[in-house]
Amino acid sequence: MANVDLEIQQIDPTLYNHDLAPVKHEDRRWGWFEIFNVWSNDIQSLFGYTLAASLFLNYGLNGWAVLAAIILAGLVIMVLVNLSGQPSVRFGIPYPVMARVSTGVRGANLPAMMRAIVAIFWYGVQTYFASTALALLINAVFGIGGGATFLGMTGVMWLSFIIVWAFQLYLFSQGMEWIRLFLNWAGPSVYAVMIALAIILWVQAGGEMLSGVGTVFSGTGTYEGGPVAAFLTVTGTMIAYFAAVVINYGDFSRFVRSEREMRIGNFLGLPLNVAFFSLIALFVTGGTLVVFGEQLTNPTDIIERVDNLALTVIAAIMFFAATVGINVVANFVPPAYDLANLIPSRIDFRIGGIITAVVAFFVGALWVSVISQIGIAGFVNTLGAILAPVYGVMVTDYYLVKRQQLDIQQVFSSNPEGAYYYVKGWNVKALIAFGLGGIFSVSSVWIPTLTFLEGYAWVIGAILGAVFYYLLMGGRAVASATPGKA
Repeated sequence: MANVDLEIQQIDPTLYNHDLAPVKHEDRRWGWFEIFNVWSNDIQSLFGYTLAASLFLNYGLNGWAVLAAIILAGLVIMVLVNLSGQPSVRFGIPYPVMARVSTGVRGANLPAMMRAIVAIFWYGVQTYFASTALALLINAVFGIGGGATFLGMTGVMWLSFIIVWAFQLYLFSQGMEWIRLFLNWAGPSVYAVMIALAIILWVQAGGEMLSGVGTVFSGTGTYEGGPVAAFLTVTGTMIAYFAAVVINYGDFSRFVRSEREMRIGNFLGLPLNVAFFSLIALFVTGGTLVVFGEQLTNPTDIIERVDNLALTVIAAIMFFAATVGINVVANFVPPAYDLANLIPSRIDFRIGGIITAVVAFFVGALWVSVISQIGIAGFVNTLGAILAPVYGVMVTDYYLVKRQQLDIQQVFSSNPEGAYYYVKGWNVKALIAFGLGGIFSVSSVWIPTLTFLEGYAWVIGAILGAVFYYLLMGGRAVASATPGKA
């Protein structure tokens, strides 16, 4: 393991605060179970369930082929996060600090803030969707529904939104230890509710349950482009779903005790976990076909139709917890660190989180009436696509250019002679590679003839960023580590 102790006299206070500093090995409490729950919470949102169920319905593939595509996507993401997570396990630093190694101690703010903007936007949107689960709970218990609307939401919806927003802010303000405990509770709990829902539907469907599942599982073979194109699209769709966390995975792996535990958690949490969750979604969807006469993929719609108040209450709480969980993993921790990296002397993880929550409040509050109507998601998706080449640049720099050598002192130094100062704190070659790869990434979002690449454009963008960066750097290893520091 690397030595992550810093020599205080070499630290530039404009690049350092306690939350960005390396986490010492004796302070790391995360193991494989925590990493498993990072991925459990990432898939177990309302959208995650709908996505998993729809993969069996929309592409005309046999269910075994869908499962194979899902497992393949999990394996691909597992490899990607093992690569991006390893340096943060070794050195204990978050994503924006690791980005300094390849893009410069000042240049890292560009990819960090782009990731922050994407995360803050989706934080607000997911807060809104989490509030729909709480609104379902309130309506079920108190029989309240309808009423006048303001900005597209009823009074119950506004109350639910504010409660969810405040709960998340309180949770996040308690720091990473509370976040760890919440993820460890939410992951298994949501699984328990999903299994209970499948059992209830199985009991109601009786002997016809397997027939319903078989109908969903059989596939129609009607996907335009044929089965190979359908298989690749399913794989790419699942990769794209997890891509947001891939680049900033170091924000979590920095707390893991060892690389071995990280890899075990990634294996259990990605290919195995995603496949199992998708199977549950398959059985629940098959059950809805038998019990309700139609294939329902929105869990809120399913719960509303199951005449069981206790299940409705429990499920609403769990779906709320699951959506808060994905907000933690994908949309809160990243911008909190990214904003802290912008002005470390004034913004720490806690303040960065408060800024994230405040801005996201307005995004979520205006989602129904304004933002969802004006197509701003395209702008946010563009920023997300541009981040793909950043991943390629960072991984190529660490493994092929720097050869896994890193001077932890220089990451926090603005000395013009420093290893990561480059040109006034910016690595111009990294920016060029970033921009060239970004041309493709943006094109995949906006050019109609490239929409067939939508699912796997992120992977291609990352590869292009890696290739351009390696060529611009001359394909040579750069000695950057001080003896004894890496």
